[in-house]
Amino acid sequence: MFISRLRNLPVMDVAGDQLGRVRDVIVQRRADGRPPRVKGLLVDLFAQHRIFISMARVRNVDPTQVVISGVLNTRRFERRESEILVIGDLFDRAAERVDRQSSAVVFDVAMQTTRVHEWELSEVAIRDGRPRTFSRRGHVTILDWDEVRISGLGDTRQGTEHLLAEFEDMKPADIARELHNMTPERRTEIANALDDQKLADALEELPEDEQVQLIQGFDPQRAADVLEEMDPDDAADLIGELAPEVAERLLNQMEPQEAKDVRRLLIYEEHTAGGMMTPEPVILPPDSTVAEALATVRDAELTPALACMVYVCRAPLETPTGRYVGGVHFQRLLREPPSTLVSALIDSELQPLLSETKLYAVSRYFATYNLVNAPVVDGTYRLLGAVTVDDVLDHVLPPDWRGTQLDALSTQPTPDARRDRGREVSSG
Repeated sequence: MFISRLRNLPVMDVAGDQLGRVRDVIVQRRADGRPPRVKGLLVDLFAQHRIFISMARVRNVDPTQVVISGVLNTRRFERRESEILVIGDLFDRAAERVDRQSSAVVFDVAMQTTRVHEWELSEVAIRDGRPRTFSRRGHVTILDWDEVRISGLGDTRQGTEHLLAEFEDMKPADIARELHNMTPERRTEIANALDDQKLADALEELPEDEQVQLIQGFDPQRAADVLEEMDPDDAADLIGELAPEVAERLLNQMEPQEAKDVRRLLIYEEHTAGGMMTPEPVILPPDSTVAEALATVRDAELTPALACMVYVCRAPLETPTGRYVGGVHFQRLLREPPSTLVSALIDSELQPLLSETKLYAVSRYFATYNLVNAPVVDGTYRLLGAVTVDDVLDHVLPPDWRGTQLDALSTQPTPDARRDRGREVSSG
């Protein structure tokens, strides 16, 4: 069975309940030259962590599912030194046939059962060409395991091409966790291969020191491109951590409008409403209708926090706006006829924050009024932006909270604790 076909198969117990999905296959190198032995499966539980399932627990593998039985250990997986992840470590790795010199990469790997009812790797599908060409084209040849020499088999660092494919279906926070667990050199290598938008989204979820390390490792134009894709408030926070001469150089490389938004945020103290706000809330003129407001907040690029409130202002409608009129909650829009004017639905009790309002007052304001999004104005009542609850949490939590959270998500017990003393549940 080729292992790529196992990827994402549901893992079921004998009662027919789904426990998770297959992420990878774990094999162990053998010193006698025999093909690696298949030890088990790496499974993503619905509790959002990965566990080891021994092949001894696997009762059936078919094209639609994997069925297991017996006692299931739910401790987080930790790789042992002799173990290899087939998809993560072998796919896209440089390889060559033993009987000839030619450039190829591993396209797929097959496993089979042995006479003693164990599993081992049996065949390798190689694709002509060089690794990291970011192409799946090329002639594919299937060879026995001993007919192929895989480059750096002892190096279990995942191929860049395959890792990028993995990131396609991952959320920014999960990508950030993967980057956080890498060495600085590897983190920089992968970050260089990511597109600007995906990297910007992940960068916002990393600890500040790792954000700075990555940005300073790019050439100025790439760094500016990534900063342009970040939310202006997050970009301002990051630029504020850089040396003044570096920050100015990057701002000069950015598009003028994007740089203007960031520069405007940099003038405010960090722990104030102005320092936490985004300058791009949803803004409409007083004569807009409910239908127009709902069409605006339907924009897929808006975060849920920003989309939950519409602000009504006099022209100009870009921040800093004309006079701030008031805010309308998204839920109120859903309850009113489409032709109703938004100016008639303003929440008169929602008082805006001043840009200089301190963090402690902002956090109490959010807690008191159960808000997700709040307006920020200047002394002349012009709307400057909006603070969202995630901005408040970023500043209320300890400075190293992102790193602590990523470490907690990645925390894995010792191997013995994982496989011998883990919390066990019956799977059938």
